[in-house]
Amino acid sequence: MVSMASPTSSNCHNEQVLVEENLCARTLILNRPKQLNALSYQMICGLLELFLTFEEDPHVKLLLLKGNGRAFCAGGDVSAVVRDIRQGNWKSGAKFFGMEFILNYVMATYTKPQVSILNGIVMGGGGGASMHGRFRVATDNSVFAMPETALGLFPDVGASYFLSRLPGFFGEFVGLTGSRLDGAEMLACGLATHFVPLRRLSLLEEALHKVDSSDPSVVSCIIDKYCQPPHLKHESAYHRLDVIDRCFSQRSVEDILSALETEAMNKAEDAWISSTIQSLKKASPTSLKISLRSIREGRLQGVGQCLVREYRMVCHVMQGKLSKDFFEGCRAILLDKDKNPKWEPRKLELVSDIMVERYFSKVEDGEWEDLKLPARFNLPDCAIAKL
Repeated sequence: MVSMASPTSSNCHNEQVLVEENLCARTLILNRPKQLNALSYQMICGLLELFLTFEEDPHVKLLLLKGNGRAFCAGGDVSAVVRDIRQGNWKSGAKFFGMEFILNYVMATYTKPQVSILNGIVMGGGGGASMHGRFRVATDNSVFAMPETALGLFPDVGASYFLSRLPGFFGEFVGLTGSRLDGAEMLACGLATHFVPLRRLSLLEEALHKVDSSDPSVVSCIIDKYCQPPHLKHESAYHRLDVIDRCFSQRSVEDILSALETEAMNKAEDAWISSTIQSLKKASPTSLKISLRSIREGRLQGVGQCLVREYRMVCHVMQGKLSKDFFEGCRAILLDKDKNPKWEPRKLELVSDIMVERYFSKVEDGEWEDLKLPARFNLPDCAIAKL
């Protein structure tokens, strides 16, 4: 039986999150299929209240999270955020991200297993709603990306934590280029914990519905029964880890590009290197620089520290005083769709270290405060499955 989630009246009215009750399991279904399940503010608030409610309910042992339609979740509904900011209300955007980051933190510290069924598109905020959970099940249809640098933003939702823990410097590659990964690549690099082929997905869900335990080892054993080793394509970026490590371990974005161009000269006609270079050259120079620093800092920080820092960064982006690249990126990619953003500054060398540093400082506004994360039962790093 499927019943509608009702943590808020607006969520109830729009049916944006559905709840399926199955014995001791609860399945939360993101239900904006026409918008590829992009997270609205109502959805985020609804999910947060549901997670907290079910954590307190002794009858609920396990949470499943999935999307309705061809996407798990294509990200946060940033077009709505941009509309608010254009009306002079940047703090509305900050409130959106603040609530989303709190949801990410609750997922990261959750005391019961969260199984995310990553069937279809998993991008941006969709990564935040899943990567912090213990179990992440990829399928034949999974497509993962953090495309923020092409939008004038940066990989947020705790991405500086989970990307920095991928093998070698693969996280820097994924975060800076916005490259898309399929289910096999997600499993190989650790973004997914399991791979289940589509033909077995409904059987897995049926089995999970019957779980009467919050023991992660019990849940893992059940998922294992439906897994199948995926085929990692010959052209996969994961086969290029040696090149990625050589190039994306460099100190600066300029040095990364220079290293890639050297590789291109040594390996003529290498389409993968050429497309990687082009992805970086099309992205916002400011976004690239703050993203690289964010991921590097994330290597040494817990998930809570990453989210607090990312909140500072995103507030600077919403405020628009340091750069307006986010609004320009949304215009070019999401609104006008001319795919020709005019970045300012337009060159990497024009983005100074001082300019980057400002994104990591407190926001100059008398009413602004750092993100306050809720007190939780677990230390963050104890609750998160190793990537």
